[in-house]
Amino acid sequence: MNRFLCFLALAGVVSLPFIYPLIEAGVATAATASDTVIVTLNVDAGISITSPSDVSMSQNLGVAADSAVGTAVWNVKTNNAAGYTIAVKATTSPALVSGANSVADYTPAVAATPETWSVPSGTAEFGFSAFGSHISTGTWGTDSDCLAGANVPSAGLKYRDFDTSDITIGSSNATTTTTGVDTTVCFAAEQDTFYIPSGVYQATVIATATTQ
Repeated sequence: MNRFLCFLALAGVVSLPFIYPLIEAGVATAATASDTVIVTLNVDAGISITSPSDVSMSQNLGVAADSAVGTAVWNVKTNNAAGYTIAVKATTSPALVSGANSVADYTPAVAATPETWSVPSGTAEFGFSAFGSHISTGTWGTDSDCLAGANVPSAGLKYRDFDTSDITIGSSNATTTTTGVDTTVCFAAEQDTFYIPSGVYQATVIATATTQ
């Protein structure tokens, strides 16, 4: 009996070197390799501005009508990350002309500084204001309508004269929505105890949107 047990014990000891390599072979470490790629998408900055219809002032001036208002709306779209500016200018000075005759440009008390509409007695003037979500209300007033009443410039807006150089009226430091942003320009003309000589008076106004 003791010999048999000794044989089993001896058999177990002898078999261990043969079993261990089999166990060791089953425990293998996987080899790995990795790499990265950079995906680049270039998005070009672009800008567009609409072309509204030509403007007819709200009424004809004459011996019985002294003021008139007109409205133009430009819509700007841009994907430029830094946003855009919008500016306006006239092609002539004075802006509103008819042959050899013209209507004086609006004259604010402080040059080139928008103010509440007011035309001195004995004169006639033509000027503009603006409103929109990217227009400074501190500079251009708080109204969102060009008219205070029939043919009367809004008292809640501020007006100035046109120039033959660009006058920046609005800006944004971000992209617009895909539907764009509207900028409304209000044109105003008035004669006060004064008659503008009869004729067809026109001003050519250019609005320019520029990426920043």
